[in-house]
Amino acid sequence: MGIVKTKNLTFEYIRRDDEGNVEGVTKAVDDVSIDLKEGDFVAILGHNGSGKSTLAKHINALLLPTEGSVIVDGIDTLDTDQMLKVRQTAGMVFQNPDNQIIGTVVEEEVAFGPENMGVPTKEIWKRVEDSLKAVGMFAYRTASPNKLSGGQKQRIAIAGIVAMKPKCIILDEPTAMLDPKGRAEVLRVLHELNEKEGVTIILITHYMEEVIEADSVFVCDKGRIVMQGSPKEIFSHVEELKELRLDVPQVTELAYELKKAGIPIKDGILTNEELVRELKNVYYR
Repeated sequence: MGIVKTKNLTFEYIRRDDEGNVEGVTKAVDDVSIDLKEGDFVAILGHNGSGKSTLAKHINALLLPTEGSVIVDGIDTLDTDQMLKVRQTAGMVFQNPDNQIIGTVVEEEVAFGPENMGVPTKEIWKRVEDSLKAVGMFAYRTASPNKLSGGQKQRIAIAGIVAMKPKCIILDEPTAMLDPKGRAEVLRVLHELNEKEGVTIILITHYMEEVIEADSVFVCDKGRIVMQGSPKEIFSHVEELKELRLDVPQVTELAYELKKAGIPIKDGILTNEELVRELKNVYYR
C-alpha cells in the first residue's frame, strides 16, 4: 500500500436554505479509489468544481469521508485520535499564501509549526534554517512576509510545512495567484523537495505545463477519477481533455494539430525539444 490510499471515497455536501432546511445533496467526490506511491510527484487535474480540491482536503483530514476511507501512511483519517498524526504526515499548502502566513518575521513563521509540535528549541532553529535553504529563502529569514512577492510568500508557506518534516505535501493550486516567474519558482522548489528529500508531492493544478514532469497524473470530473496515467499517456488524449474543459500544453496542441494535418509524429509530445526531434526524424531520415 502507498503513502495515500483511498477506497470508494465519497463525500457529500448538504445544501441548506436561509432557514437551515435541507435543499439537496451534492456529491463532490464520488466513489474514488487511488493508491499513491511514497516518493512520487503526483498531479491531480480538473476544471473548477471537478472535486479535485475536495479530494485534496481529505488527504489532510480537513474533510472526512461520507462513505469509504482514506488511509494516510497506514492511518485511517476517520480515527480522530490520530488526526494530528495524519496532518503531521501530510502537510497542506493552500492557493493564497496570505491565508496561511501568520508570523511577522519569516523565520518565526517557519518555526510556528514545529514549535506547536513540541520540537526542542535547538532542533526548531535547525529545521528553520534547513527549510529556508531548501526553498531558497534563507537570505530573507529576518524579513517581514508582507514585503515579499507572491512567489516568495508561497515558498515561505512551503518552508513552514517542510519544517514539520512531513512525508507528503499536498498543494491546492499553489500557483494560481502567481505570475509566470512566481509559478516557476514554486515548481522548482517542489521538484527539488521531491528529488532531493524524497517528499511525496501531490499537486492540485489547472496549469497543464506544471504536470509534464510528474510521475503520475489523475484527472477529475464530476467528483470521479476519469483518467489516470503518466503525463505522456494523459496528454495523448487531447480531444478527451478538451471535452473535460481542460487545456493541454501548447507544444502538445501544436504536435496534435500537425499530426491531424498528416505529419506522422507520435502522440503525447510534452516539450519543444521532443517536437523538434520528431520533426527531424520525419524530414531528415
